[in-house]
Amino acid sequence: MPYTLDDLARRFNARVEGDVSQIIEGVGSLRNAGQTDISFYTSPRHQAQLAYTNAAAVILREKDLHVFSGNRLLVSDPLSCFAKIATLLNPKGSTVAGIHPSAVVDQTAKICASASIGANSFIGPNVLIGERVEIGPNCNLIEDVSIGDDSHLACMVTVYSGSQVGARCTVHAGAVIGADGFGLVNDDGKWLKVPQLGRVRVGDDVDIGANTCIDRGALDDTVIGDGVKLDNQIQIGHNVTVGDHTVMAGCVGVAGSVTIGKRCMLGGRVSIFGHLEITDDVIVTATSVVTRSLHTAGTYSSVIPTQQSEKWQRNVARLHRLDKLYRRVMKIDEQVALLVKGEELG
Repeated sequence: MPYTLDDLARRFNARVEGDVSQIIEGVGSLRNAGQTDISFYTSPRHQAQLAYTNAAAVILREKDLHVFSGNRLLVSDPLSCFAKIATLLNPKGSTVAGIHPSAVVDQTAKICASASIGANSFIGPNVLIGERVEIGPNCNLIEDVSIGDDSHLACMVTVYSGSQVGARCTVHAGAVIGADGFGLVNDDGKWLKVPQLGRVRVGDDVDIGANTCIDRGALDDTVIGDGVKLDNQIQIGHNVTVGDHTVMAGCVGVAGSVTIGKRCMLGGRVSIFGHLEITDDVIVTATSVVTRSLHTAGTYSSVIPTQQSEKWQRNVARLHRLDKLYRRVMKIDEQVALLVKGEELG
């Protein structure tokens, strides 16, 4: 459905500079937007693209009003406004209710009439599926699973026994929710498996990326809070708690029994050791390794930037001699301290 700039301004509390009757039918980048598309501008590095963009209008901040002379939609946060407009112009298609003939559904499962069950999916005993839920093809909901209203599971998602997924969640292909955690104990040189008796509880409005794995708790539950966004190929260990509205980029690994606060941001390939606590509003930059609890909000990093191989090899060689250098410095400090003490006594 097309909207005018005036329609969008009223809906998203924005101000129009230019033709308020301009029709907007889609969204696009500054480089590729068409003559009825709206785009956005947030950084001077994209200013050159404004000169030749075909966009019908551009979303930008009041302070950037001067950088573009065409139709403008002025807001405080262009990227957020762009996301809302893109969602408005690209609504999710309505779910076609019903159960595919090839699906296997246990007679004790309770499925709302408005839900959709895809081909070759398995719905096990005592599973509860809410209103307008969409279960894609080849999914497995083992036993005692619950899926909240308006959630969508893509193809080949597996939800193990007892796991709960809240309302309005999206779980992408290949994700596994509720598999056993890595609970082992060494018994005289042999590894014994510790039974994983907890569950996974996923809150509302959660996104879980493709091939992400969330392990069930050993005793207590693994908990994913409301509004959490998990990228692809993330590993969440057993008994982890992730606070509301925390986001994680691809390939993050969280070991068992970690507590992560609200509104945290973890960059790609961040690794977090087990049994740690991370407070609210922490940002950990990409590829960092978290080895201790973080009790103060802020940004943390532990990555060494890429450098020329020759320089890196020299630095590594020096790093290997760091302990020897430290001992020499400590010995010099001790000698200096003895000299100073001797002079004071003299």
